[in-house]
Amino acid sequence: MIKFDKPTNLNGAELLTELNSNGVAISVPPFIDGNGFFWLDVIETDIEKTKSIVEQHNGTIAVLDKSLERAALLTKLGITEDEARLLLS
Repeated sequence: MIKFDKPTNLNGAELLTELNSNGVAISVPPFIDGNGFFWLDVIETDIEKTKSIVEQHNGTIAVLDKSLERAALLTKLGITEDEARLLLS
């Protein structure tokens, strides 16, 4: 296991795809330890290539759409979205 700097926007699935598409095989899932260090299981000859890929990685951080959950909650409470806006303004 080799320690790398954790990307700011880390998306593990995307990073694994990027590594695999560049010929870096990962047999053990990457992990972040209790001290916040990012570890990848790469062979010695792939360390520099992996470091470059990790440094360039900018994973997609998806914002979850909460509108359906919000609508369901409002319905459950028996109020409309307009009524909710009035209450919160």
